[in-house]
Amino acid sequence: MPISFLRPPGLVNSPAFSHVAVVPAGATTVYLGGQNGVDEHGAVVSPEVGAQAARALDNAEVALTAASATLDDVIQWFVAIDDGADLAAAYAAIAPRLAREGSPPLVSAVRVAGLGVPGALIEISAIAAVTR
Repeated sequence: MPISFLRPPGLVNSPAFSHVAVVPAGATTVYLGGQNGVDEHGAVVSPEVGAQAARALDNAEVALTAASATLDDVIQWFVAIDDGADLAAAYAAIAPRLAREGSPPLVSAVRVAGLGVPGALIEISAIAAVTR
């Protein structure tokens, strides 16, 4: 049984996100901890939020792959972005890789005063469900 992504009548109908995801019994749930735009040594890759966002998503993909999941298996993304960072630049760097026609994932985003990694402007975490 596939995962159902719902955009119920009465709620905003956005092509960028769904409101509800229903995961069938038997799916494997994968929880992705926060990923920043850092290299394999923990160094922030750039002072620019777009470059950090792209690397954070690359890091998310590496972690998901280790759990036999893909970006397409993500049912919900959580994005925390530094209050002073350009939100449009961050989303421009990652949106093309997150887009899914017809059944986009759930998305939660928050502005924060700062992140745990000095110099980090964005942190991406997720929940994935694998049904294969």
